[in-house]
Amino acid sequence: MDFSDTSEEAQFRDQAQKWLATNIPSEQELKGMDHISRAKLWEKRKFDHGWSCISWPKEYGGQGGSAIQEVIWGQEESKFVLPETNINIIGQGMCGPTMMAWATKEQNRRFLPPLASGEEVWCQLFSEPAGGSDLAALRTRADREGDDWLVNGQKIWTSGAHYSDYAILVLRTDPLVPKHQGLSFFFISMKSPGIEVKPIKQISGESNFNEVYFTDVRVPDSQRLGEVGQGWQVALTTLMNERATIGGGGGLGFNEIFSLARKVNFGPHTAIKDIGVRRKLADWYVQETGLRYTGYRALSALSRGDLPGPENSIGKLVGAPKTQDMAAFAIDLLDGAGVIADGEVSELAAEFQQAYMAAPGLRIAGGTDEVMANIIAERVLGLPQEVRVDKGIPFNEVPTSD
Repeated sequence: MDFSDTSEEAQFRDQAQKWLATNIPSEQELKGMDHISRAKLWEKRKFDHGWSCISWPKEYGGQGGSAIQEVIWGQEESKFVLPETNINIIGQGMCGPTMMAWATKEQNRRFLPPLASGEEVWCQLFSEPAGGSDLAALRTRADREGDDWLVNGQKIWTSGAHYSDYAILVLRTDPLVPKHQGLSFFFISMKSPGIEVKPIKQISGESNFNEVYFTDVRVPDSQRLGEVGQGWQVALTTLMNERATIGGGGGLGFNEIFSLARKVNFGPHTAIKDIGVRRKLADWYVQETGLRYTGYRALSALSRGDLPGPENSIGKLVGAPKTQDMAAFAIDLLDGAGVIADGEVSELAAEFQQAYMAAPGLRIAGGTDEVMANIIAERVLGLPQEVRVDKGIPFNEVPTSD
């Protein structure tokens, strides 16, 4: 296959390169701003100049471009040192596509343009303390009261909940049917009365994840996506986009670890001359190349108008452990300096240390390694399913440890 740019793609790439080269905010421009303000400034600048959510329809704040153009933009943008850029990766990569697939046109016209511009931030309320990696085991309830639903329960590990304006969430609306059949899907304002957000302290010292508590929170039925009881099908739309987004790369990669191996000493020579180091580098190069071409396969599906499929689990299953392994090895290569995670003095602004501390969360977010392996085995390779003792049992009859 020929993966080189067509003439139109090459022209688009050239335009992206030129715009990025002259529009990245300067340090002086960002001085005194917190990371949320910096991120919103960059998102709004991209939006105002036609570079935000390129593949979204124009009526929803996008540019009506192709999935390939979206990828080209991401490739070129990743070459620059940018302000905080991931505060809306969940909103634009997961919530937006879910809304486009399931919300009304009027709702999309209201909510998607501010999401594309970065003026409003969205999060995803899925995981729960008792559910582990089994999303369908969630227990947060939504009970119908006229034209509203009354929500009570708890979500956990919610990235960005403390600065988000809106959220998508899946809730249990019927405990008398099997777990996958009793779920319904909604979107909600994070400013709704009865919502309490509590940040969770991480090993890196940051607090990007949160616990979110619901106490008699009212959600209009008009904010339901899909039919009552169809929440699992709607959630699958989100999950497929989530695994494509998380597995899509970015951040620490082969080029960074390769450059480090050429720079630091390993015994009497630079690390790149050691056969063991070269073997590790070769393994990571093969993995990264495989992920890139698997990504091209997904792009081909997107260009045909297909939704992301279960094969996107490959990217996350391989990519997250690869990042963790490379970061750990980089810290070893840095010797004593590897324990310093100060961006002012550490190699590559402490990217290796930050990637190492973030890696365990990355291997859980969007489904653990084990969940990804099961999805690939069952839905891609067609292997027999694991025994599930709760299959077909009404949710309120499933044994618990309570």
